[in-house]
Amino acid sequence: MRKQDLIKEVARRTKQPESLSGEFVNATFDTIVESLSGGEDVTITGFGTFGITERAAREGRNPQTGEPMQIPAGKTPRFRPGTQLKRAVSES
Repeated sequence: MRKQDLIKEVARRTKQPESLSGEFVNATFDTIVESLSGGEDVTITGFGTFGITERAAREGRNPQTGEPMQIPAGKTPRFRPGTQLKRAVSES
């Protein structure tokens, strides 16, 4: 499912125009991004938790040359599914 498909499905289920549903979906995603950027986790009960994981610096290899290179430390988003989501997926 793509974002546009999600917007269409939200519009169908809420009986609202796609333009309004698109605003809601975009606002939801924007809020999650802003919260994560601010260092705050986002927990949606029954669905899961969005958070940030810090990765340590490590040594890697340049895939083109094979030379060793240093990969800097960084942050990456993560998602941990909630129990209800895990259960729904495993039962399908």
